[in-house]
Amino acid sequence: MAWRVLAALSLLLCFGSSCCDDTQDYFLSDTVINNVVQDPQTGRIYVGAINNIYQLNYDLQKESSATTGPKKDNPHCTPPITSLCTDAKEMDNINKLLLVNSANGTLIVCGSLFRGICSLVNLNSVDKQMYYSDTKGEKTYVASTEESVAVVGVISYFIEANNNANLSVFLVGKGYGSFDSSKLISTRLLQEHGETDIFENMVEASTVQASPFVQRYLHDFRLAFKDDRYIYFLFSRTPGTSDSRKITFIARLCEKDPHYYSYTELQLNCSVSTEQQKSTYNKVQAAYLAKPGEVLAGKIIPSNPNDKVLFAVFSADEDGGHSALCMYPLSSINARLEEVIESCYIGEVLQDEKPKTVYSPYISKTEAICRTKRDKDMVKGYKCGAEFLPSPLASKPEYALAVEPIYTRNDMLTAVAVAVENEHTVAFLGTSGADVLKITKVPVQACEQKNDCQSCVSQRDPYCGWCVLEGRCTRKKDCHEGEGENAWLWSPKQTCVTIKSFKPPNISRKKTYNSQVMIDIPTLPSISSSNRLHCEFGGYKSSATMNGTQVICDLPTSENIPPTPETQDFVAVPVKITVNDIIEVASSAFEFYNCAEVVKRSENTPCIACVTSKWGCQWNSQDHTCSDRDDTVKGDHIIQHMEDARCPQFEIPEPLLIPVGRKIPIQFQGKNLENYMGRTFQIGTELMKQVGEVTVEADGSKYSFEGYEFEYDKEPEVNVTFYIKDKVTDRKIDSTLRVVLYNCSVRREDCSLCKNADQKYNCVWCGTTKSCVYRALCHQELAQCPPPKITDIVPRYGPLNGQISVTIKGSNLGIKQEDIKRITVAKVPCTHQPERYSVSTSVVCEIGSLSSKELNKSGSVEVEVEGGGKGQSVLNFTYRNPVPKAVSPSKGPAAGGTVITITGENLDTASKDDISITVEREPCEVLTFGKEITCMTGPYNGQKIPSDGLLVTVKYGKVTSKEVSGFEYSANPKVTDYAPRDSFVCGGRKIVVTGSGFDQVQRATMRVLPSSDEFSHKSSNVEFFQEFSFKNESVLEFLSPIVNKTYINQSLRTIIQLDNLVENLTEFIYHQDPSFVHLTDKAITENSIINVNGKGFSKAMTAKEAQAFVGDVLCPVTILEDDKLFLVAPSSPPKSTSRRHRRDTSSEAMELTIIFGNGEWNVGSVRFERKYEVPLYIIIPAVLIPMVLFIAVSIYCYRRKSQQAEREYEKIKNQLANLEESVRDRCKKEFTDLMIEMEDHTSDLNEARIPFLDYKNYTNRVFFLPSEDGANDVMITGKLDIPEARRAIVDQALNQFSNLLNSKTFLINFIRTLEGRQEFNARNKVYFASLLTVALHGKLEYYTDIMRTLLLELMDEYIHSKNPKLMLRRSETVVERMLCNWMSICLYQFLKDSAGEPLYKLFKAIKHQVEKGPVDAKMKKAKYTLNDTGLLGDDVEYSDLTLQVLVHGEGPDVTPVKVLNCDTISQVKEKIIEQVYKNLPYSQRPTVDSVALEWRPGSTGQILSDLDLTSQKEGRWKRMNTLAHYNVRDGAILVLSRVLHTQQSFDQNQDNHEERNALLEDDKVFHLVRPADELDEVKSKRGSMKDKATTKAITEIYLTRLLSMKGTLQQFVDDFFRSVLSSGTVVPPAVKYFFDFLDEQAQKHDNVDDETIHIWKTNSLPLRFWVNILKNPHFIFDVHVTEVVDASLSVIAQTFMDACTKTEHKLTRESPSNKLLYAKEISTYKKMVDDYYRGIRQMVPVSDQDMNTHLAEVSRSHTDKLNTQVALHQLYQYASKYYDGIISSLEDDPAAQSKQLTLRLQQIAAALENKVTDL
Repeated sequence: MAWRVLAALSLLLCFGSSCCDDTQDYFLSDTVINNVVQDPQTGRIYVGAINNIYQLNYDLQKESSATTGPKKDNPHCTPPITSLCTDAKEMDNINKLLLVNSANGTLIVCGSLFRGICSLVNLNSVDKQMYYSDTKGEKTYVASTEESVAVVGVISYFIEANNNANLSVFLVGKGYGSFDSSKLISTRLLQEHGETDIFENMVEASTVQASPFVQRYLHDFRLAFKDDRYIYFLFSRTPGTSDSRKITFIARLCEKDPHYYSYTELQLNCSVSTEQQKSTYNKVQAAYLAKPGEVLAGKIIPSNPNDKVLFAVFSADEDGGHSALCMYPLSSINARLEEVIESCYIGEVLQDEKPKTVYSPYISKTEAICRTKRDKDMVKGYKCGAEFLPSPLASKPEYALAVEPIYTRNDMLTAVAVAVENEHTVAFLGTSGADVLKITKVPVQACEQKNDCQSCVSQRDPYCGWCVLEGRCTRKKDCHEGEGENAWLWSPKQTCVTIKSFKPPNISRKKTYNSQVMIDIPTLPSISSSNRLHCEFGGYKSSATMNGTQVICDLPTSENIPPTPETQDFVAVPVKITVNDIIEVASSAFEFYNCAEVVKRSENTPCIACVTSKWGCQWNSQDHTCSDRDDTVKGDHIIQHMEDARCPQFEIPEPLLIPVGRKIPIQFQGKNLENYMGRTFQIGTELMKQVGEVTVEADGSKYSFEGYEFEYDKEPEVNVTFYIKDKVTDRKIDSTLRVVLYNCSVRREDCSLCKNADQKYNCVWCGTTKSCVYRALCHQELAQCPPPKITDIVPRYGPLNGQISVTIKGSNLGIKQEDIKRITVAKVPCTHQPERYSVSTSVVCEIGSLSSKELNKSGSVEVEVEGGGKGQSVLNFTYRNPVPKAVSPSKGPAAGGTVITITGENLDTASKDDISITVEREPCEVLTFGKEITCMTGPYNGQKIPSDGLLVTVKYGKVTSKEVSGFEYSANPKVTDYAPRDSFVCGGRKIVVTGSGFDQVQRATMRVLPSSDEFSHKSSNVEFFQEFSFKNESVLEFLSPIVNKTYINQSLRTIIQLDNLVENLTEFIYHQDPSFVHLTDKAITENSIINVNGKGFSKAMTAKEAQAFVGDVLCPVTILEDDKLFLVAPSSPPKSTSRRHRRDTSSEAMELTIIFGNGEWNVGSVRFERKYEVPLYIIIPAVLIPMVLFIAVSIYCYRRKSQQAEREYEKIKNQLANLEESVRDRCKKEFTDLMIEMEDHTSDLNEARIPFLDYKNYTNRVFFLPSEDGANDVMITGKLDIPEARRAIVDQALNQFSNLLNSKTFLINFIRTLEGRQEFNARNKVYFASLLTVALHGKLEYYTDIMRTLLLELMDEYIHSKNPKLMLRRSETVVERMLCNWMSICLYQFLKDSAGEPLYKLFKAIKHQVEKGPVDAKMKKAKYTLNDTGLLGDDVEYSDLTLQVLVHGEGPDVTPVKVLNCDTISQVKEKIIEQVYKNLPYSQRPTVDSVALEWRPGSTGQILSDLDLTSQKEGRWKRMNTLAHYNVRDGAILVLSRVLHTQQSFDQNQDNHEERNALLEDDKVFHLVRPADELDEVKSKRGSMKDKATTKAITEIYLTRLLSMKGTLQQFVDDFFRSVLSSGTVVPPAVKYFFDFLDEQAQKHDNVDDETIHIWKTNSLPLRFWVNILKNPHFIFDVHVTEVVDASLSVIAQTFMDACTKTEHKLTRESPSNKLLYAKEISTYKKMVDDYYRGIRQMVPVSDQDMNTHLAEVSRSHTDKLNTQVALHQLYQYASKYYDGIISSLEDDPAAQSKQLTLRLQQIAAALENKVTDL
């Protein structure tokens, strides 16, 4: 049954990565994916991953996402998590459940945080949360907090009993975690209903929601689904007893059952029994419910073809060794459930009163159930049980629904999905592997890759078939006429269109003229008249006609038939049936024969061969020719087909045996020789050197030959065939004469062998020749053979107790076994073993034992044969005592496989076949035998491995046993980990296996075994292996084995064999070898970066492992990604063009070779660019001749001077060339180093995240950090000095003031009044606008309206009375600062999502590059910078150090930190803190002043500091201490510890007050370079003008460092500019909204041109926001920006500003270095800005409503975090200061009067400061 079903169910197995190699559409998650669901209505896909929810479209493009973690939580705490939960920590949110509820457009999302609380999000945008509450208590906890606990669910409905309300719910099945609720099954509400909360449980059923079975049953849910009117849960659990084995159940309950009365579990069994064993697959891993295709449905559910089937994969045990696929029709599940329920209804019980078919699970005490006998009809009336049925119920094991697996596998199947194609059912199975991080859209078939029918059908792909009339492998729907019979041949049927037969089956090549052949093709599809049908015979093409399934073709003429091969009598010509000239329908071969060629194959019997050939030829005895059958030719000379009896022939020779060396006459007979009467015949054969004459006897039918003295000694006998020919014509007449030629002496070397020969040969032992000869050739035949001769004894030693077999070799040892009469060995009788006797040459006997008195004995061997002949050996046999003394090695794994060597005395007694070895009764297979014996231990089968040494027993023969102690079985080696876990099929990748016990392993092998299931087409005994390359106790190293590429699409199992122990590397994956894009003569220079493109590099390789060669020079690979790798070219041209061919060449292209493990790819050629193209032999004459002429006509006295000038010129030119070359090399090297460092840093970013500031700190820093008080501003500290007694009054008054600010009339008057006062300066305006932004943050829509109103006023003012281009350039008004703040608010999320990462990488790259070189701690100048004013204008000698830092109080682990030996101690501390606390944001790290650094070079430690009594003095200047000052070396260990900032501690760290005063008395301190004025002063005293000029020149040369720095950072600068100035990605709605506002206003005024609009946009966004953020990364990140880094950021910010301007900057030599630095890139950046503005203009407009919605969301999300009350208080200070002016302005405004705004302000003033009012 299983095989019939398997034929109907096709399987596609997606193992490793083989299914996905050619896919392009995929979605990659940052974290492990837990759940994937699809909305059946829209096709959208929803992905639940750790900490994220993703919404994808059908093409797997991300539409939306929501972050769900990590968040602070602790399973012990009850949500919401507050400060009271002291143990709360950041925890990942694992997605436990995703359910699509299309009815109300929501997605149910349940995670592991907050006790498993769920939320509802919008199906159209998952970032929009529809419902979430963590305050409802335990009743709403749905999922589990533990990762290992599975949760399943299904959408349903619930009918309220009181009012029949139909409520939307979902049912949940969940296992048990330590902190979870104890509800196994629960019904959760999805809408608000009365007092019941969303997600609250609607059903209380104690039996499946109680706690006694938390630890016992271990439920593992896998699937929940509903069908018809039932809901089903599929899970595995233990029986609840001591048996921990999992059993699979399916539980069913009615959808309308509000009390779970109908809850019944049915056990599902999946097992198969064979004669050898029973395999049980008991634990369900995954399942899929589907309606099968018609073919499968007809086989398993013929009565109900519309029934659904549950496809489930099971595992045999927890270790994943075996798994299977089983099918359960849903009708069978329901029928069995109804059977067991009915049995309970009618009260069927056993003798012990227990139910026959069911039991009550989860109940601690046994209760009497199912005893009431009811009518059978009640089952139909109460299908859902009601109160009549006990609940819950479970079927007994004997009533389980059992099926046999349709497919089994030797690894773990973990996923299953089913589809239907062409009425066939296709199952997709997935195996276990690594964590899932990627969702891929894969084609389910790859039909088009197969180019012929045989390969198409051989893959047995259920989606594929051969489209006959199109000649391609396709799906059926893609085959144009695929519905026609035989037009599309389904792949699994394994059939192609084949030619069954030809009529005629063959034809003579001479008879093809005007002939046709009828080709029978039973499976030929119908071919319409519009299609042209042809036959092709080799290169000959002819038209064909179709008659049913037969094709009629014209045969080619003889000249179009290929010649007949020399060794054949026919030629097989390929025949193809084609449609429309190109599509091959069927093919075969048609045979054209040639009768004339038949006789070539049988020259001795030409006539017989001719007439018996399958071609029907005839023989003409007159012409002696073979020809085609021709019925028109008659006569006796014509011998027809199969008339071989009529052929003239010679036969029946006599005698049949001929000895060599003697001439024996031969007689034979002739037949049908009438036409040869009177002829003379000659006879011959290959062994005759000349022919002989044939003599005719009297009657004419008998003939004779006098014989021939043959010579032959290769074999005892050989067949000899004679030919006979007509002496006159030399034609051979058929001869079947065959005799046997024999030689008596061959293989009969002695008398006994000779006499043993068959009597028919007449062989005798000749005394004269001492050899075996033919009797007639011997003159003295010996009647009796000589005595036996013994030549060897095996073995030559035996144990004292005998009982071993001895083989005696020699000659004349008798003719038969009875001839052996007596054998003695060393005079001890030896028992003959007749069954092992060999005639004359060998006798075997079993020796006896010595007497107890004899310790050893030696003697000859004697054999007596029939007739009294005796033979005695020259060799002696010795009895002796073997003594084993030692065993090595002394230990080996319990699994066996250890080869042990036994040493001792006389061990080579007896032979290998006589001995057996055991280790404590465990057999040890003997490998070698000699003076030392080796054997391989077997597995130890005892219960416990003994700790003592075991006895090794060597048994000689049957009775002698010798023991030696000293071998010990130990625990088997263990494999704990291995890396890497991938390899290309080319192999050779170093795999490091870690574990324990490897030192005891002798043979470690890595093996790769292709799968051996029924879907593999190749032999399963193929394996690929590799021995270990390195081994110690805990580490094994292998080079991954080479795997044949043809096996890559199979499941490959990788194992490590450690002697006898086999360890499965279940997650090891083989990938297809990478592919490379070929390079052709790519030009390179020394140390340049070479980019190689391709595909699949990073699947199983890293940059560190990869090798690259240019010619024969190894080049470092710096970066390796999936589709590209970078390597550094050699520093000089290689000496050879190839690694293999050592050819010295100077101009040829060099081979570029990439090596991944064993794989070596020649990816093309590269060519070194030559700096000089003119050959040297042309250059020299061209230079020398003019020079000689010049010297000749020059005056002698000037020659010397000119030569000197020439040298100076060459020197300067070389200096400039070297300078240019060094800058280029430095840029490339620095860029490569930085890319490698940043690649490492990027991987750190992915783990530790970018340290973004939260919204509050971001706004505080942007709004208030530049203020007068900076970080101490009250808006940042949030502290107001208000007496407690007045706090309530002040809060109330501030709220009233807030309401007043929400009056547009008041606010506009307020702002106008303030701006009208002269003392209200620019700083006050900026601060006021920032306060206003915070105060109105709760109503950003209103804030935007105010801003628009004020901007319109400002615009009118600039357009009519000022230069419009100056608008928004500076923050000279409140509204300009309001705009800046508005942009900052609206772009916060864009910064976090898009632009933040490239900005952070740019900042880190600058910081990293600056710190790679010296930085002067006092002058704040660096070797590497972009700012010429911050450039360190001197060469400082320094070297890199790597310190090992131990943090005091934080464990023994050391952290390596890279520093420079010229760094001050403070700089070293900064770098140490940066590295040690790299996972903490800057604000949470210790400060430099709060830590001390101690170096312990010896027994005592030394505190390092910037200044101490050891500091060096240079005149009035003191140099700051560096690591070089303290002589700290590379690899030194330093201790970092916290210190207390007290005067006391300072005193303790100094010897006395005098020392401290000595340090402080002189404040002229420098680090690397003294100030320039001081240097000039010194030089003016003792230097010359020439020295000054040199100093100046050298300083300018250092400007090239700016270029080097710029080149290194270029990619990071470009990435940031692209992220900010790209309209192709997401543009913040605020930008589009505001730019449209500017465009709209510009259209209303005639004097606003495009340049002005460009300037407005630049002033409002790039200059107002981006430049601010770029210059101040600490506004958005929690980082520290040093002055040196800030100097470089300022240059980039200036470049950004220049790019945004329309005016062209004309650069000259006098232009600042900063401007010159990016002069080349400015044009590119300007174009980016123009494209950005243009792209935004073309975008879909953002409506006021959309903008207000966005602003409202920002207000709602962040307002409660801001210091709104403090802002109101500070704003009121301005109202108080300008109180009178504001009152006056309000009184003059009629609108203000009507709203009584004056009165409201007076009331607020009275409350806040007791101000006297007019009230």
